[in-house]
Amino acid sequence: MRFLISIIIIIFLQSETTNSRLFTQNSLRYVQNEAFGFGEKLEYKIGMLNGVLKGLGGSGGFSIEKEPVKKTLSNGETRNCYNINFWVVSEGIVEMTYPVNDRYRTIVDVSGIFPHEFHQRIREGSYKMDFTARFDQIKNIAFVGDKQYKVEPYIQDIVSALFYVRTMDLSAMKNGEIITLRNFYKDTTYELPIQIIRRETITVRAGTFRTILVQPVIKEGSPFKFNNTINVWVTDDARKIPVKVSTSIILGDVGAELFRYSGVRGKIDAKRR
Repeated sequence: MRFLISIIIIIFLQSETTNSRLFTQNSLRYVQNEAFGFGEKLEYKIGMLNGVLKGLGGSGGFSIEKEPVKKTLSNGETRNCYNINFWVVSEGIVEMTYPVNDRYRTIVDVSGIFPHEFHQRIREGSYKMDFTARFDQIKNIAFVGDKQYKVEPYIQDIVSALFYVRTMDLSAMKNGEIITLRNFYKDTTYELPIQIIRRETITVRAGTFRTILVQPVIKEGSPFKFNNTINVWVTDDARKIPVKVSTSIILGDVGAELFRYSGVRGKIDAKRR
């Protein structure tokens, strides 16, 4: 199950590419965002997508609380933030044999789409791990326990990253184009190139959507180590909702499919039916 979770998480890394939507406002950047807002909830079925084990796995999703939280910065400024949660839980036979209950929480600046806090709680079988990072986006410092790490401006965590990428104009990118992604985790900033592959229409439990297929390109030294290609489909519209993630293993295709959503910011133009 941990392998499945890692596949899902790998798409949630941030991009620090040049972006025409960014400009400085009150010393911190402003990102134009039409992709998501308060109250959005995306729910996924996670596990085997085909083969004799089809359906085994669990569920997961993202939710943005309906009300903003306040965060006071090191310069005394108070900012409105999204309270975003991501979870993965096992179900059925998997729950009985290898229970999973993983929770992530990130506090993301509404105006700049960068994180102020990141919390991770991993419970997988007998394995337990907790991690918290706090970011001073004025001084560009990440605080982990009693340690401090110098980070790049507007560094992301592995969950807030997805929401920043969703604000980008992927429709303007050509097939083959590569976005360089970066995120901070534990004590290191990691890079991950993401390549635009093609446009295609796919059907998942939540419906049929026009999508953009992208593939992470795993680099040596990355904490994500997979031998197989990972495919990620996001809606080809202003919302850029991830609707499917998959890769192939010896038993078949494994990944996640969107099966329910609510509270989206506006119409999903990419939905065909």
